[in-house]
Amino acid sequence: MANRGPSYGLSREVQEKIEQKYDVELESRLVNWIIVQCGEQIEHPPPGRQHFQTWLMDGTLLCKLINSLHPKGNEPIAKISESKMAFKQMEQISQFLKAAEIYGVRTTDIFQTVDLWEGKDMAAVQRTLMALGSLAVTKDDGCYKGDPSWFHRKAQQNRRGFSEEQLRQGQNVIGLQMGSNKGASQSGMTGYGMPRQII
Repeated sequence: MANRGPSYGLSREVQEKIEQKYDVELESRLVNWIIVQCGEQIEHPPPGRQHFQTWLMDGTLLCKLINSLHPKGNEPIAKISESKMAFKQMEQISQFLKAAEIYGVRTTDIFQTVDLWEGKDMAAVQRTLMALGSLAVTKDDGCYKGDPSWFHRKAQQNRRGFSEEQLRQGQNVIGLQMGSNKGASQSGMTGYGMPRQII
């Protein structure tokens, strides 16, 4: 973590709002999934945002996670370094982020390297891992390990094709959203400006 002093004023308020988005229950689900997905003897971290950050900070677990979502021999990250050097660890985090984007995670769901490295926004890290898990469950290619109920399935594309004739027929139909003129008449209409008689 970077040596930063305490923040004050508006900076502190913003940081507190970001920290409130962090979900402790989601953290335990993500930890369980990462341990099951990687399939190795990985030590379970103590609960808490800072422990979760420390557990993921070097990027090795993230790289192993994204590699485990691909078939053997087709892993996106060829070499995972166990280096303690800061720039190597940050490089591994960015390799994970790049591989996650290629896997299909939307750019808006991907956290920045400093969000994890400096612990600035661990909720964003959770969002990225949730999006990755949802995508892995949805792909259903046999690489996902763990309980499928841990993540929501993403909606699948269901394209429909219409022939030219069907499209022409649809132009002649007045949709119910447009309203209907059935039963409409002018009975009971009064001239403009005249009061309505209620008896």
